[in-house]
Amino acid sequence: MRAAYARLMRESLTFRSPRRAPFLQVLKSAIATVAAWLVAGWLVQGPPPIFAAIAALLVVQPSINQSFTRAIERSVGVIVGVVIASLLGIALGTPLWVILLSAGVALLVAWALKMSPGTTNQVAISAILVLALGTATPNYALDRVLETLIGAAVGLVVNVALVPPVLVPPARAKLDVLGRELAAALERLADALERPQTPANLEGLLLEARLLRPVRDAAADAISEGADSLSLNPRSRRHRADLAEMQRLLDRFTPVVTQVIGMTRAAYDSYEASIVEEPAVRAIAEQLHRAAHDVRREFSLDSEARAPVDEEPALTRPLQIRTPSALHWVLVGSLLVDLHRIHETLREPRGSA
Repeated sequence: MRAAYARLMRESLTFRSPRRAPFLQVLKSAIATVAAWLVAGWLVQGPPPIFAAIAALLVVQPSINQSFTRAIERSVGVIVGVVIASLLGIALGTPLWVILLSAGVALLVAWALKMSPGTTNQVAISAILVLALGTATPNYALDRVLETLIGAAVGLVVNVALVPPVLVPPARAKLDVLGRELAAALERLADALERPQTPANLEGLLLEARLLRPVRDAAADAISEGADSLSLNPRSRRHRADLAEMQRLLDRFTPVVTQVIGMTRAAYDSYEASIVEEPAVRAIAEQLHRAAHDVRREFSLDSEARAPVDEEPALTRPLQIRTPSALHWVLVGSLLVDLHRIHETLREPRGSA
């Protein structure tokens, strides 16, 4: 327990990311910052264009949609913060207590206007910087707003011009993992119903089934990131249909994840060594093997890869069984309910949700 707690603390306090950001992202941020400094310094005479450089640095995000959102947040936040600082500076001067007051007033105004957290922080930062670095005059305030708009525009242009990332292939990879794990979970459950299991084996079976949820969530997050990467992206047209198909597949098989976990839990709770001799249970196990085959087929995980598959599903007709023994009827009934739902999902035509 102590070792687990210590590891959790180390992971929560670390300043490092599990993986590096793409080098292209770092390069674009550097180019945008330098370009914004040069352009703003040329167009707006006066102090060094700090606001422009910061705006460009913050606007360059992994997707164009995020960049556009950050540009709006940055611009609105600076405008509101500069106006607040200018009014306070003109009315009260620029002693230290006014700078501190401006931060509180800025946060209060942002809260009253229901601004996003990013915009709220920008309002306060801009108010502090204007009073701390410059003179609170209308011209100075206007110049800082222009700097910010220039920096945001430069950051957005750089992010659009330098190969906007398309995150559809990573989404496909995550969805493939879900398909493989879902099929494997069906196979493991079928094997457990065909051969006697120890308590340790049943614990492992249930744990592996429950891990389907984070796998499904990872696929959903990847598809969401893929959709975000296509927003406002000039390269999006040829990827949208593929991403939409992935979303339909995820929506279609999300209930199957729940059903497989439910079937595994039912087997775990009601397991008896004698179920391997129950004809109804063996018939269900055979159907689970067929369902695993059909899941791989629907996710296009066989050797045909992405080619259209015209093969008939293996799980094509409802299972017909005789009444199970009194010892196993609860387990058999529970398994049959979820198996019927999986059967209905696999019978749905491709492209339907």
